[in-house]
Amino acid sequence: MIKLYNSSGFIAISKDVFTFMTGEAATNCFGVKGMTVRSVTDGLVHLLKRESMGKGVRVINNGDDTVSIELHIAVDEGVNIPVLCNSIISEVRYRLTGATGVEVRRVDVYVDSIIIG
Repeated sequence: MIKLYNSSGFIAISKDVFTFMTGEAATNCFGVKGMTVRSVTDGLVHLLKRESMGKGVRVINNGDDTVSIELHIAVDEGVNIPVLCNSIISEVRYRLTGATGVEVRRVDVYVDSIIIG
């Protein structure tokens, strides 16, 4: 839970809101196949279905009204990965800050898989 204080009181925003918005922003970028998660049992990377893509996102409350985001993705073959990641970082920052007013200090993008075909 992230709390924003002002002169009238405070607003509490669930981490689930940040998780959902981050997943939506990332998967809407051209070249992103989906969110991923590494299985503990077999160590393999699995592509997540749309309804469970929040598992590929980690939201960290920095304690100073800012958040840091980690997201794990699979990309299409042939995309320029550095350009794609910069696009994702910009989109996530823009959407989260615009919708919640919370500053996004850091966005770390992990490309776990390249999907061929």
